[in-house]
Amino acid sequence: MPFVVAHPQLLATAATDLASIRAALGAANAAAFAPTAEVLVAAADEVSAAIATVFGRHAQAYQAVSAQSAVFHAQFVQALNAGALAYSGAEATSADQLLLGVVNAPAQALLGRPLIGDGAAGAPGRNGGAGGLLFGNGGRGGDGLPGQVGGNGGAAGLIGSGGAGGTGGAGAVGGNGGSGGWLFGNGGAGGQGGAALAGINGGIPGQGGHGGNALLFGDGGAGGQGGSGRAGVNGVNPVVNGPTASGTPGLNDSVSGSAYGTSGGTGGDGGLSAGGGTGGNGGSANSLTNFAIGGNGGAGGAGGNGGNGGSGGTAYGGGGTAIGGIGGDGAAAQASGGVGGAGGHGASADSIGAGGFGGAGGRGGDGGFGTAGGAGGAGGAGGDGGRGGVFVGQGGHGGVGGQGGIGGVGAAGGDGGDAGNGGKATALGGSSGAKGGNGGAAGDGGTGGFGGTGGSGGRGGNGGAGGFLFGNGGAGGAAGVGGAGGTGGVGGAGGFGGNGGGATGTGVAGAGGSGGGGGDGGTGGTGGAGGGSGVGGLGGAGGLLFGEEGTNGTAGQGGAGGQGGAGGAFGKGGAKGVGNTSSGLNGTDGSPGSPGGTGQHG
Repeated sequence: MPFVVAHPQLLATAATDLASIRAALGAANAAAFAPTAEVLVAAADEVSAAIATVFGRHAQAYQAVSAQSAVFHAQFVQALNAGALAYSGAEATSADQLLLGVVNAPAQALLGRPLIGDGAAGAPGRNGGAGGLLFGNGGRGGDGLPGQVGGNGGAAGLIGSGGAGGTGGAGAVGGNGGSGGWLFGNGGAGGQGGAALAGINGGIPGQGGHGGNALLFGDGGAGGQGGSGRAGVNGVNPVVNGPTASGTPGLNDSVSGSAYGTSGGTGGDGGLSAGGGTGGNGGSANSLTNFAIGGNGGAGGAGGNGGNGGSGGTAYGGGGTAIGGIGGDGAAAQASGGVGGAGGHGASADSIGAGGFGGAGGRGGDGGFGTAGGAGGAGGAGGDGGRGGVFVGQGGHGGVGGQGGIGGVGAAGGDGGDAGNGGKATALGGSSGAKGGNGGAAGDGGTGGFGGTGGSGGRGGNGGAGGFLFGNGGAGGAAGVGGAGGTGGVGGAGGFGGNGGGATGTGVAGAGGSGGGGGDGGTGGTGGAGGGSGVGGLGGAGGLLFGEEGTNGTAGQGGAGGQGGAGGAFGKGGAKGVGNTSSGLNGTDGSPGSPGGTGQHG
């Protein structure tokens, strides 16, 4: 590898010599310009005139070349001067470093700390290096990795300021500021606390680091800001497993006289994690000479999702009236966000004699309430301000409290169960017409879950005390702002009304059954309450002789209440049943759910 050795003094001398040469050449060119620029003609002939012209042009060309040489010469001299200055500056810098290294080497070897110089910045989560024993500022603490505390700032030497603390990793405390110089110097600022880690209720954020203290003369460092709380998780409705066992069906009855089918059994109950069982179907009834009444369907079993109602039993009357069994009612959902059970269908009724009556459809079950959203995490506390110097100095301001997290969104309410359809009625020769069964009423949608409560704002740090003799106390840190409440869940949709049963017959005209009413939409969930306002930090004490006490920190603003959830959609009414001459009425639509109320402000 080649090396270049340069002497700045020799370069400067060469530049000075070149400048003097340029001045001499310039003077000579100026003296030759007048006699050579225009040569007199020796005689009146053409040859003499041509010779004078040639010499004149030569003189003008020489002057042009001389001017360009002067410009180049000036640039060259300027470059030499600049090179000399650059080499001189580099030598001065290296000399300072070499000299500083020589001065610091004994102290570094003996005490592990230099005499003069700033401390090095810390690696992630490590403390900053200490400043020089005589002069030097402390190094900044390294920022923490997730879950790792921020490094503390390095302490200053005799004169110098302490290093700032590093920011804490997620959920960890910020580093403390380094102490100021033993004689003069301010304390370092505390590091900011890390934001909260994920959690059901927003996790726990880190506290801000404390400000560094000044020793004799100087101001204390400001405390670090507290970490922010995370938002609460959104409400999630549980997953409901399949239904439990169905109810036993009713017994059939076939006799020559009056016949009665027995009702189906109620479906088995499931826990909150399982759906209720379907109700048993009603038993059928067959009579050769008299009236027949089919058994009613069993009700659905209770469970996370409501069990479906069983279908009514069919009825056949040879000479009397036949009445189909009524469908069983669907059960209401018990789990959060569970779906209501569907109503059982009404049974058909066939009669050769008097007109039959189709069974009415069962009512749909109501949907379950939605799960509430999780609460937002509280903000971390701000760090305390550092103490002022013993003799003279202001106390550091307390750190601002962290902001509270937003509450989670409530889950949607469960949908209402659909209603069962009315049974069909047929009269082949009766004196009175048959009538179809009415459709069942649909279940209402469940109410949406409540929005989560916003997290409270973090407490502000206390202000540092002023100097023992002179100095004002530091102001207390302002409290953090409370988190906003979560939005309430959407209400569940209302179920669809059952269709009315048709009516046919060869005798007197039968009337169709009316459709069932649609279910009302569920009410939207109420918005979560806003987070409470944090408490402001206390002001630091003033100096013993002169100095005022620091002002207390202001209380944080409470979080805004969450917005109420939207109401659920209404259920459609069932279609009318068609009769021979007259039809039933269409079922009325349900009403849409009303929106939830706004949460209380913090």
